[in-house]
Amino acid sequence: MSKIFLGFAISVCICVYQKSEAQNFEKEIDFFIDSLYIKNQKSIGISIHIESPKKGISHNHSIGYSDKTQKHKLETNQPGLIASNIKTFVSATILELIENGKLKIDQPIDQLLSKKTIELFKSDGYKFQNIRVFHLLSHTSGIGSYVDDGYIDFVNKNPTHRWTRQEQLLRTIEVSDPLGDAGIVFKYADVNYLLLTEIIQEITGEPFYKAMRDILNYSKLDINDLWMPTLEKKPVKTPKLINQYWNTYQWDSSKIDISWDLYGGGGIACTPENLSKFIYQLFNYKIIQDKKILDLIYTKVEVEKPWTHPYYMGIYEENYKELKGFGHGGFWGTKVIYFPKIDTSISIFVLERDKKDLQKIIIDKIVDIIK
Repeated sequence: MSKIFLGFAISVCICVYQKSEAQNFEKEIDFFIDSLYIKNQKSIGISIHIESPKKGISHNHSIGYSDKTQKHKLETNQPGLIASNIKTFVSATILELIENGKLKIDQPIDQLLSKKTIELFKSDGYKFQNIRVFHLLSHTSGIGSYVDDGYIDFVNKNPTHRWTRQEQLLRTIEVSDPLGDAGIVFKYADVNYLLLTEIIQEITGEPFYKAMRDILNYSKLDINDLWMPTLEKKPVKTPKLINQYWNTYQWDSSKIDISWDLYGGGGIACTPENLSKFIYQLFNYKIIQDKKILDLIYTKVEVEKPWTHPYYMGIYEENYKELKGFGHGGFWGTKVIYFPKIDTSISIFVLERDKKDLQKIIIDKIVDIIK
């Protein structure tokens, strides 16, 4: 037997073995999720995607319903609103602008925003010349939040109200004064990312959602079932949006104008596969190719009172089964995590926000098997 043929035979055997292992893994995960759902049907539906190319895995699984009224079966890989998961997309766009020499991470934001926005915040005592781009990315700008109990109550009573970005910026200074100097205080606040998308808009001269699409080049990344509802048209072949719920307030995402969470703090609709593939490719240098630039995403601003999880630049750190992961969660029960050690990304949509604790159980199980 020639060495060439022997090498080929060994390669074939390895591929067959990996494929068999991947199929066994997928069956075990699907069975686990189905069993978990049977015990937690108030979650309405659960949808996941696992992206682990080195293990031969690119796997979707869904169970439950896409809505709790009509009880349509939840399709595999059906899109949903990912809310704050958009922050990683915004961060990636900013880093790409830095890679292209159009922006600096330590640039003062008074050089980057519209005169109208600068004057608005100046009227409330903010000194934008002391706030840098990385302060916005890390929620350490010292800017307060427009999202408070009053905001949630208003949305609850006026679900079809069409918010503008300007209304949300104005509400920020109406309900909150500066929290402290930049770099001193951590406050998770969507307004930081509204300002970042305005920066994207000012630099590119395009609507931020179009600029993000162009800069991140979604089609090249093979994430085509992604759009910003009401700002962009849904891709023709993309399935219908799922309904997402918050039982505490009796919220149904399909009955609330998305503008309450649209302009950078939230806004993207996509499939679990899109979400998982995006973060996988981000951390594998398919978007920002300069390692030094991408590594800026791990920049941590040391503050007096940090958040529960270490927060960096549009991502936070979590540990599952003693394995370190990086990613983000979203208001409507979405989450995506990338694990460098096993080169695997996992996205999960739990359709009932109040049952999002199931995310950890599922990710723990996946990590436990795959590692």
